[in-house]
Amino acid sequence: MKALICRKNGSVELTDKEIPKIQNERDAIVKVKLSSICTSDLHIMHGAVPAAVADIVLGHEFVGEVVETGSAVTNIKKGDRVAANCITFCGKCRFCKHGFINNCENGGWEIGCKIDGCQAEYVRVPFADTGLTVIPDNVTYENALFTGDILSSGYFGAELCEIKKDDTIAVIGCGPVGLCAMICARILGAGKIIAIDINEKRLELAKELNLADYTANPNKTDIESFVKNITQNRGADGVIEAAGGENTFQTAWQIARPNSIVALVAMYEKPQTLPLPEMYGKYLIFKTGGVDAVHCKKLLDLISEGKINTDFLISKTMPLEQITDAYEIFETEKDNCLKIAIRS
Repeated sequence: MKALICRKNGSVELTDKEIPKIQNERDAIVKVKLSSICTSDLHIMHGAVPAAVADIVLGHEFVGEVVETGSAVTNIKKGDRVAANCITFCGKCRFCKHGFINNCENGGWEIGCKIDGCQAEYVRVPFADTGLTVIPDNVTYENALFTGDILSSGYFGAELCEIKKDDTIAVIGCGPVGLCAMICARILGAGKIIAIDINEKRLELAKELNLADYTANPNKTDIESFVKNITQNRGADGVIEAAGGENTFQTAWQIARPNSIVALVAMYEKPQTLPLPEMYGKYLIFKTGGVDAVHCKKLLDLISEGKINTDFLISKTMPLEQITDAYEIFETEKDNCLKIAIRS
């Protein structure tokens, strides 16, 4: 089969590789129908993910058809259309039983990081019963593509904020995760959503799709004053930091009102500073994490019910044979590219 390999030096190469086989009774083999490139794939290429294994097949965001299951798999069967969770988790260890699947003692972020990923024709999925969710009949592969990663990340960010009805939520970053966070914040009850980004095209998209009520560009606006003007000088009731930029962490705590939550779902390539003297008296709660894809079934149901639609995120669809070109387009944000669906 064809597969995209990330070499130790950070270069990527589309090459031939053996089709994966069942290695454990809880495994499944999935024929990949669509996959996508994620910013965290770029982080692996740039050497910013220490856990990543050299010469790995990249990719962890995908949908496909089950072609084989291990003897202990009971929730899915051959022929099922499935959306993949980017986190593999056993469902049985202490962390899993408490809902902390990212800290699974037997899994974690493995696919496309520690074991071969989905930017290939086939992929092996450990703990398939928990890592794969059957796609409803009225949901297409395109509809479901982002369920287990960026949509789950956006939901996670919104959930961390403990949103109450009519809260004002600020989202820093109008990339795919930030846009998904806006969708989910609205579903969870946010009354006003403020989108913050330096990319005017993405701000316009957030406004056009009614994902945000207000938009602001830090290069043109004093963001702290902007947010205070909207919130009667209080600050945002919750802040979702989905950008991971040079100054976005600082912006996040500055625009949060006292006694609120700052949800950090961005992946930073550099350490961030917590300036406690400056924030003294704000009584902020910081919650961190990349993605908690424990709600895939709920999200697919919301997609099926027409309450969530992420199709607008697919800027291009390209064949696996052109995936190295797709990486260049995605990394440079050519033509304001948000996400690229890779057809295997």
